[in-house]
Amino acid sequence: QVQLVDSGGGFVQPGGSLRLSCAASGNIFNMYPMYWYRQAPGKEREFVASISWSGTSTYYADSVKGRFTISRDKAKNTAYLQMDSLKPEDTAVYYCNCRDLWGQGTQVTVSS
Repeated sequence: QVQLVDSGGGFVQPGGSLRLSCAASGNIFNMYPMYWYRQAPGKEREFVASISWSGTSTYYADSVKGRFTISRDKAKNTAYLQMDSLKPEDTAVYYCNCRDLWGQGTQVTVSS
């Protein structure tokens, strides 16, 4: 069964860092762009970052530009989201996405 598995979330103080992972079963995902989204309580799911199938092109929401870095390791069928200088407003459930598949989500909480 083809699926995406998110991991790496947790609790961190403002200014801290976390790295999220999205493991894909099957190397078919290496042929497509991958995306990270997030959803905060009471808000709609929003785009965070994306990476092309080749890994050479990346895009970021303005709110995370310069703080977050998306990458992918094709040999491991895994995408990553390195999150630095975290702020309380980054608190959300983070989801990876590829085509019509979604990870189960991983909670990120930024608080002092």
